[in-house]
Amino acid sequence: MIIRKMHDASIQVKLLISYMLLIIVPSLLVLYLARTTMLDLVTGDTIDQSFALSKQSASALEAIINPLPTMGSVLQRNALIRQMCTGAASPEEKIRMSRDEAQLTELNSVLYNDIDRSLVTSIHVYTELVPSTMYHNVITGNFFLPESSISSSYWHGIMVSTNKTELYCPSFYLTKQEIEEYGDLAYVQKLYPNARISDVSPSYLVIYFSSEKLKTVLEQDVSTHQGASYIINERDSIVSSSDENQVGLYFMSYDTVRGLSSEKNGYTEKTVMEEDVYATSYRLGDSDWYMVTVMPQAPILNRGRDIILNLMLIYFLTLTVALVFALVLSNSLIRRIARINSSMRDAREALPVPLPEPTVHDEIGELTRSYNHMANEINTLMEREKEAAKNLRKTEVRALQAQINPHFLYNTMDMISWMAQTGKGDDVTSAVRALSEFYKLTLSKKDIYADIRSEREHVKLYLKLQNMRYEGKLHLIDDIPDELNDIRIPKLTLQPIVENAVLHGILEKESAEGTILLTAWTEEDHVIILVSDDGVGMDEETKRLILSGNTKNTGGTNIAIVNTHRRLKMLFGEEYGLKYESAPGEGTEVMITLPKETNQS
Repeated sequence: MIIRKMHDASIQVKLLISYMLLIIVPSLLVLYLARTTMLDLVTGDTIDQSFALSKQSASALEAIINPLPTMGSVLQRNALIRQMCTGAASPEEKIRMSRDEAQLTELNSVLYNDIDRSLVTSIHVYTELVPSTMYHNVITGNFFLPESSISSSYWHGIMVSTNKTELYCPSFYLTKQEIEEYGDLAYVQKLYPNARISDVSPSYLVIYFSSEKLKTVLEQDVSTHQGASYIINERDSIVSSSDENQVGLYFMSYDTVRGLSSEKNGYTEKTVMEEDVYATSYRLGDSDWYMVTVMPQAPILNRGRDIILNLMLIYFLTLTVALVFALVLSNSLIRRIARINSSMRDAREALPVPLPEPTVHDEIGELTRSYNHMANEINTLMEREKEAAKNLRKTEVRALQAQINPHFLYNTMDMISWMAQTGKGDDVTSAVRALSEFYKLTLSKKDIYADIRSEREHVKLYLKLQNMRYEGKLHLIDDIPDELNDIRIPKLTLQPIVENAVLHGILEKESAEGTILLTAWTEEDHVIILVSDDGVGMDEETKRLILSGNTKNTGGTNIAIVNTHRRLKMLFGEEYGLKYESAPGEGTEVMITLPKETNQS
């Protein structure tokens, strides 16, 4: 049933359904099957990008903190620092050495040439082994500081209470003074931990630096996702972060972070604060610091879905444009085919009408040209046929007109001969003139039409000749309005009917005397001419057969009646012609129906 309906559908519907079956259905099937795979690919790609960025960020952070131990080693090799922070020299020698320009120049060279000052904000040695006067020395006082000045710091407590020889310090490990004057982060080295100095606190080299560079790197690390990136140390302390508020949402303990770092497959799925996240961590150099990156899963999945949705929107937009283009193109094809089809359908009822000359040179354009050629050929042939039919019709009409009753001519000539033999010369002259005028109206010109005026005159001449023969027993009442005189009708329309009324109506009465009435009127586009007589009339059988030519009367008048009827139908159509009304003893009426305006070409 559906296939049958498809066969009966329009070409445009078939084309659009074909487009849908060939393009839309396979595409939707591929999209449906690839949806999960695409989501996994997009999600994985997003995670891989973030993973790669995190590795770059960890490398950037290592580039910041890895040089710090090297800087400490370089400073520890300096002779002045070594002499000052060990028991190898007496206090007097230390004071002398602090004034030695060579020693000071070498120290300054290390501080300003071998140390990256773009990273380091300040460097100090905290010790109790230098003379107190050196703390206020104009040259060395900003470098050597008493250990007691930082004894309240958190990092000092850690170094004193543990066996650590170095320590990476977050901000809260430092005193307020350190943060304000030197920097908010620090790297601490215990100087010469193996030197034997009885009852003397060890010395510490502290390299201060700013957390701003760390924060900038961490902020860049989370620029592609809505998570957090931070640095944590072994005491679960936050060293720096991309956003302090976000860190609180995604904080993980140091032990958890170390576990992440041991996994080498990138991100790990975790649940933090009842939220599913992807997390990874990197140990920064040889320090106890770990960089942690946490990304919530929902935004990444949403981003993947958004990408797929955008791809689908682009696909459907492209598909819509393609369908619109296909619709416009198919409309162009169907419109031209429909125009040809409509013209050919109209040709069933009338002559084919050529279409405008096509401007497109495709198959439909060639079809249109072929149709136009066919239409022109058909119209030409129809015109020729029409002209031939018109000529044939005129020939047939003239042939019918030529079938004049010869008996009228013979009888009239006999009458004229009798008049001449009896010495009625004036009557002979009048009869000859009347007969001449009669046949002049009958046979003159080649035109098959005459006006009603001429047809009335024809009837009068005929009755005049018959009255000469029958001694004036035939009477005519001509009641046709003069305003109808100019209406054109076929020649010999009235005379044969009047002749039939005389010969088979009036003359068959005992008195052989009677009256013929002519009248006419118009009805809409028709002209009605009525010819009536008071003759003997006719029975139903004769009336039924009179126009078929099958009556018992085979004389010329009956043939003339049949020919007149046929002529009218041939010229004007089946609705025109003669109609008889009669009854025995009551006379006969003949109604002639003609068009008011005739095509006389």
